[in-house]
Amino acid sequence: MTDLRIAGHDLELAATAYGDPANPPVVLLHGGGQTRHAWGTAGNAFAARGRYALSVDLRGHGDSQWAPDGDYGMGAFASDVLAVSAALPQRPALVGASLGGLASLVAVGESDDPVATALVLVDVTPMVEMDGAMRIRNFMLEGMGGFKRLEDAADAIAAYIPSRPRPRDLSGLRKNLRQRDGKWHWHWDPRFVRGRDGIDGQEGLVDHDRLAAAARRVSVPTLLVRGRMSDIVSEDGVRELRELIPHAEVVDVAGAGHMVAGDRNDAFNDSVTKFIEHTVPAH
Repeated sequence: MTDLRIAGHDLELAATAYGDPANPPVVLLHGGGQTRHAWGTAGNAFAARGRYALSVDLRGHGDSQWAPDGDYGMGAFASDVLAVSAALPQRPALVGASLGGLASLVAVGESDDPVATALVLVDVTPMVEMDGAMRIRNFMLEGMGGFKRLEDAADAIAAYIPSRPRPRDLSGLRKNLRQRDGKWHWHWDPRFVRGRDGIDGQEGLVDHDRLAAAARRVSVPTLLVRGRMSDIVSEDGVRELRELIPHAEVVDVAGAGHMVAGDRNDAFNDSVTKFIEHTVPAH
Protein backbone atom coordinates (compact mmCIF):
# COMPACT_ATOMS: atom_id res chain seq x y z
CA MET A 1 0.00 0.00 0.00
CA THR A 2 1.52 3.28 -1.16
CA ASP A 3 0.23 6.85 -0.99
CA LEU A 4 0.99 8.94 -4.05
CA ARG A 5 0.05 12.03 -6.03
CA ILE A 6 -1.33 11.83 -9.56
CA ALA A 7 -2.36 14.41 -12.13
CA GLY A 8 -6.02 15.22 -12.57
CA HIS A 9 -7.36 17.51 -15.27
CA ASP A 10 -6.00 20.77 -13.84
CA LEU A 11 -4.91 19.87 -10.32
CA GLU A 12 -3.25 17.13 -8.27
CA LEU A 13 -5.16 14.22 -6.83
CA ALA A 14 -4.22 12.03 -3.88
CA ALA A 15 -4.39 8.26 -4.20
CA THR A 16 -3.49 5.07 -2.41
CA ALA A 17 -2.13 2.23 -4.53
CA TYR A 18 -2.41 -1.49 -3.77
CA GLY A 19 -0.53 -4.29 -5.49
CA ASP A 20 1.99 -4.51 -8.32
CA PRO A 21 1.91 -1.56 -10.78
CA ALA A 22 2.62 -4.04 -13.60
CA ASN A 23 -0.75 -5.72 -13.05
CA PRO A 24 -3.97 -4.65 -14.81
CA PRO A 25 -5.26 -1.52 -13.06
CA VAL A 26 -8.53 -0.87 -11.26
CA VAL A 27 -9.43 2.70 -10.28
CA LEU A 28 -11.75 3.22 -7.29
CA LEU A 29 -13.68 6.51 -7.21
CA HIS A 30 -15.71 7.33 -4.10
CA GLY A 31 -18.97 9.22 -3.67
CA GLY A 32 -19.50 12.88 -2.90
CA GLY A 33 -18.40 13.92 0.57
CA GLN A 34 -16.32 10.75 1.03
CA THR A 35 -12.61 10.06 0.62
CA ARG A 36 -10.46 7.32 -0.86
CA HIS A 37 -10.71 5.48 2.46
CA ALA A 38 -14.41 4.72 1.88
CA TRP A 39 -13.70 1.44 0.09
CA GLY A 40 -12.86 -0.64 3.15
CA THR A 41 -10.71 -3.61 2.12
CA ALA A 42 -11.50 -3.40 -1.62
CA GLY A 43 -7.97 -2.25 -2.55
CA ASN A 44 -6.38 -5.21 -0.82
CA ALA A 45 -8.99 -7.57 -2.28
CA PHE A 46 -8.11 -6.49 -5.82
CA ALA A 47 -4.38 -6.69 -5.14
CA ALA A 48 -4.80 -10.23 -3.81
CA ARG A 49 -6.42 -11.17 -7.13
CA GLY A 50 -3.57 -9.86 -9.27
CA ARG A 51 -4.75 -6.30 -9.87
CA TYR A 52 -3.18 -2.91 -9.31
CA ALA A 53 -5.83 -0.95 -7.41
CA LEU A 54 -5.73 2.83 -7.21
CA SER A 55 -8.15 4.45 -4.75
CA VAL A 56 -8.39 8.15 -5.61
CA ASP A 57 -9.59 11.19 -3.68
CA LEU A 58 -11.86 13.20 -6.00
CA ARG A 59 -11.07 16.88 -6.52
CA GLY A 60 -11.89 18.90 -3.44
CA HIS A 61 -12.01 15.77 -1.28
CA GLY A 62 -9.58 14.19 1.15
CA ASP A 63 -5.97 15.03 0.37
CA SER A 64 -6.58 16.04 -3.25
CA GLN A 65 -6.30 19.69 -4.22
CA TRP A 66 -9.33 21.93 -4.09
CA ALA A 67 -10.45 23.31 -7.44
CA PRO A 68 -8.88 26.80 -7.76
CA ASP A 69 -11.99 28.08 -9.56
CA GLY A 70 -14.44 26.10 -7.43
CA ASP A 71 -15.45 23.95 -10.40
CA TYR A 72 -17.16 20.84 -9.04
CA GLY A 73 -19.46 20.20 -11.97
CA MET A 74 -19.80 16.78 -13.52
CA GLY A 75 -17.59 17.72 -16.45
CA ALA A 76 -14.68 18.54 -14.14
CA PHE A 77 -14.94 15.23 -12.29
CA ALA A 78 -15.20 13.32 -15.58
CA SER A 79 -12.13 15.14 -16.91
CA ASP A 80 -10.19 13.98 -13.85
CA VAL A 81 -11.25 10.39 -14.56
CA LEU A 82 -9.97 10.75 -18.12
CA ALA A 83 -6.66 12.18 -16.87
CA VAL A 84 -6.14 9.35 -14.39
CA SER A 85 -6.98 6.74 -17.01
CA ALA A 86 -4.61 8.30 -19.56
CA ALA A 87 -1.76 8.39 -17.04
CA LEU A 88 -1.83 4.63 -16.46
CA PRO A 89 0.18 2.29 -18.72
CA GLN A 90 -2.94 0.18 -19.31
CA ARG A 91 -6.59 1.15 -19.51
CA PRO A 92 -8.18 0.55 -16.10
CA ALA A 93 -11.42 -0.94 -14.94
CA LEU A 94 -13.38 1.92 -13.36
CA VAL A 95 -15.30 1.31 -10.14
CA GLY A 96 -17.29 4.36 -9.10
CA ALA A 97 -19.71 4.89 -6.22
CA SER A 98 -22.39 7.58 -6.52
CA LEU A 99 -20.58 10.70 -7.78
CA GLY A 100 -17.55 8.58 -8.73
CA GLY A 101 -19.86 6.33 -10.74
CA LEU A 102 -21.57 9.23 -12.52
CA ALA A 103 -18.20 10.78 -13.38
CA SER A 104 -16.95 7.43 -14.70
CA LEU A 105 -20.12 6.95 -16.76
CA VAL A 106 -19.73 10.37 -18.37
CA ALA A 107 -16.00 9.83 -18.98
CA VAL A 108 -16.57 6.48 -20.68
CA GLY A 109 -19.75 7.38 -22.56
CA GLU A 110 -18.70 10.79 -23.86
CA SER A 111 -15.17 9.89 -24.93
CA ASP A 112 -14.42 8.99 -28.55
CA ASP A 113 -11.36 7.06 -27.39
CA PRO A 114 -11.26 3.92 -25.23
CA VAL A 115 -11.14 4.92 -21.56
CA ALA A 116 -11.71 1.75 -19.54
CA THR A 117 -11.76 -2.02 -19.79
CA ALA A 118 -14.89 -2.28 -17.62
CA LEU A 119 -17.29 -0.04 -15.75
CA VAL A 120 -18.76 -0.76 -12.32
CA LEU A 121 -21.48 1.59 -11.08
CA VAL A 122 -21.99 1.34 -7.33
CA ASP A 123 -25.57 2.24 -6.44
CA VAL A 124 -26.07 4.88 -9.09
CA THR A 125 -27.85 5.05 -12.45
CA PRO A 126 -28.84 7.91 -14.77
CA MET A 127 -32.24 7.94 -13.04
CA VAL A 128 -31.61 9.16 -9.49
CA GLU A 129 -34.33 9.12 -6.83
CA MET A 130 -34.45 12.71 -5.65
CA ASP A 131 -35.76 11.98 -2.14
CA GLY A 132 -32.61 9.99 -1.49
CA ALA A 133 -30.47 12.66 -3.15
CA MET A 134 -31.92 15.32 -0.89
CA ARG A 135 -31.27 13.17 2.15
CA ILE A 136 -27.58 13.03 1.19
CA ARG A 137 -27.47 16.77 0.60
CA ASN A 138 -29.12 17.55 3.92
CA PHE A 139 -26.69 15.31 5.78
CA MET A 140 -23.74 17.09 4.18
CA LEU A 141 -25.15 20.55 4.89
CA GLU A 142 -25.93 19.73 8.52
CA GLY A 143 -22.29 18.85 9.16
CA MET A 144 -20.77 21.92 7.52
CA GLY A 145 -20.52 23.75 10.83
CA GLY A 146 -18.19 21.10 12.19
CA PHE A 147 -18.31 18.90 15.29
CA LYS A 148 -16.88 19.62 18.72
CA ARG A 149 -15.96 15.96 19.21
CA LEU A 150 -15.40 12.90 17.03
CA GLU A 151 -18.23 11.31 19.02
CA ASP A 152 -20.60 13.97 17.66
CA ALA A 153 -19.61 13.11 14.10
CA ALA A 154 -20.16 9.42 14.84
CA ASP A 155 -23.61 10.23 16.22
CA ALA A 156 -24.48 12.14 13.04
CA ILE A 157 -23.44 9.19 10.87
CA ALA A 158 -25.39 6.77 13.06
CA ALA A 159 -28.51 8.90 12.65
CA TYR A 160 -27.97 9.08 8.89
CA ILE A 161 -27.31 5.34 8.49
CA PRO A 162 -29.26 3.71 11.35
CA SER A 163 -28.89 0.24 9.80
CA ARG A 164 -25.10 0.31 10.28
CA PRO A 165 -23.71 -0.40 13.79
CA ARG A 166 -22.10 2.66 15.36
CA PRO A 167 -18.34 1.96 15.58
CA ARG A 168 -16.77 1.83 19.01
CA ASP A 169 -13.34 2.68 17.63
CA LEU A 170 -13.54 6.18 16.15
CA SER A 171 -9.96 6.32 14.83
CA GLY A 172 -11.19 5.65 11.29
CA LEU A 173 -13.16 8.90 11.36
CA ARG A 174 -9.90 10.82 11.54
CA LYS A 175 -9.32 9.89 7.88
CA ASN A 176 -12.48 11.74 6.88
CA LEU A 177 -12.29 14.77 9.17
CA ARG A 178 -9.71 17.44 9.94
CA GLN A 179 -9.37 19.69 12.99
CA ARG A 180 -9.46 23.44 12.62
CA ASP A 181 -10.82 26.26 14.75
CA GLY A 182 -11.30 23.83 17.61
CA LYS A 183 -13.74 21.65 15.66
CA TRP A 184 -13.70 18.55 13.48
CA HIS A 185 -14.73 19.27 9.87
CA TRP A 186 -15.48 16.92 6.99
CA HIS A 187 -12.44 16.71 4.75
CA TRP A 188 -13.86 18.33 1.61
CA ASP A 189 -14.09 21.80 0.10
CA PRO A 190 -17.24 23.53 1.40
CA ARG A 191 -17.74 25.00 -2.08
CA PHE A 192 -18.48 21.47 -3.28
CA VAL A 193 -21.95 21.61 -1.78
CA ARG A 194 -22.61 25.18 -0.62
CA GLY A 195 -25.34 26.83 -2.65
CA ARG A 196 -26.04 23.68 -4.64
CA ASP A 197 -29.22 21.66 -4.52
CA GLY A 198 -28.49 18.41 -6.38
CA ILE A 199 -27.01 15.03 -5.55
CA ASP A 200 -23.34 14.95 -4.63
CA GLY A 201 -22.81 18.68 -4.99
CA GLN A 202 -24.10 18.99 -8.54
CA GLU A 203 -26.06 22.06 -9.62
CA GLY A 204 -29.80 21.53 -9.73
CA LEU A 205 -31.44 18.24 -10.54
CA VAL A 206 -29.30 15.46 -11.97
CA ASP A 207 -28.79 15.92 -15.72
CA HIS A 208 -30.63 12.75 -16.66
CA ASP A 209 -30.46 13.42 -20.40
CA ARG A 210 -26.69 13.77 -20.35
CA LEU A 211 -26.22 10.64 -18.25
CA ALA A 212 -28.62 8.61 -20.36
CA ALA A 213 -26.88 9.72 -23.57
CA ALA A 214 -23.53 8.71 -22.11
CA ALA A 215 -24.93 5.35 -21.01
CA ARG A 216 -26.17 4.57 -24.53
CA ARG A 217 -22.58 4.81 -25.78
CA VAL A 218 -21.08 2.46 -23.18
CA SER A 219 -19.76 -0.68 -24.86
CA VAL A 220 -17.38 -2.04 -22.21
CA PRO A 221 -18.52 -4.74 -19.75
CA THR A 222 -20.72 -3.01 -17.17
CA LEU A 223 -21.95 -3.97 -13.72
CA LEU A 224 -24.42 -2.20 -11.46
CA VAL A 225 -23.97 -3.08 -7.78
CA ARG A 226 -27.11 -1.94 -6.05
CA GLY A 227 -27.77 -1.82 -2.33
CA ARG A 228 -31.10 -3.57 -1.82
CA MET A 229 -32.10 -0.92 0.74
CA SER A 230 -30.99 1.96 -1.51
CA ASP A 231 -33.04 5.15 -1.64
CA ILE A 232 -31.05 6.37 -4.67
CA VAL A 233 -31.55 3.54 -7.20
CA SER A 234 -35.12 2.34 -7.80
CA GLU A 235 -36.48 -0.57 -9.82
CA ASP A 236 -37.32 1.95 -12.55
CA GLY A 237 -33.73 3.12 -12.52
CA VAL A 238 -32.45 -0.43 -12.91
CA ARG A 239 -34.93 -1.11 -15.70
CA GLU A 240 -33.85 2.00 -17.59
CA LEU A 241 -30.16 1.16 -17.19
CA ARG A 242 -30.78 -2.27 -18.72
CA GLU A 243 -32.44 -0.54 -21.69
CA LEU A 244 -29.60 1.96 -22.07
CA ILE A 245 -26.83 -0.61 -21.61
CA PRO A 246 -28.37 -3.95 -22.66
CA HIS A 247 -25.25 -5.93 -21.78
CA ALA A 248 -25.09 -4.54 -18.21
CA GLU A 249 -25.19 -7.01 -15.35
CA VAL A 250 -26.92 -6.18 -12.07
CA VAL A 251 -26.14 -7.45 -8.57
CA ASP A 252 -28.29 -6.63 -5.53
CA VAL A 253 -26.44 -6.65 -2.20
CA ALA A 254 -28.76 -7.61 0.66
CA GLY A 255 -28.45 -5.59 3.83
CA ALA A 256 -26.83 -2.64 2.06
CA GLY A 257 -28.05 0.86 1.38
CA HIS A 258 -26.47 3.53 -0.81
CA MET A 259 -23.05 3.07 0.84
CA VAL A 260 -22.71 -0.51 -0.41
CA ALA A 261 -18.98 -0.97 0.20
CA GLY A 262 -19.27 0.39 3.73
CA ASP A 263 -22.43 -1.54 4.58
CA ARG A 264 -21.45 -4.96 3.21
CA ASN A 265 -17.74 -4.82 2.37
CA ASP A 266 -17.14 -8.55 1.94
CA ALA A 267 -20.19 -9.05 -0.30
CA PHE A 268 -19.22 -5.98 -2.33
CA ASN A 269 -15.63 -7.15 -2.80
CA ASP A 270 -16.74 -10.61 -3.83
CA SER A 271 -19.21 -9.35 -6.46
CA VAL A 272 -16.92 -6.79 -8.03
CA THR A 273 -13.67 -8.75 -8.02
CA LYS A 274 -15.41 -11.76 -9.61
CA PHE A 275 -16.97 -9.57 -12.29
CA ILE A 276 -13.66 -7.96 -13.22
CA GLU A 277 -11.83 -11.29 -13.13
CA HIS A 278 -14.39 -12.72 -15.53
CA THR A 279 -14.58 -9.78 -17.94
CA VAL A 280 -10.97 -8.56 -17.82
CA PRO A 281 -8.55 -11.49 -17.37
CA ALA A 282 -5.41 -10.60 -15.44
CA HIS A 283 -3.13 -12.08 -18.06
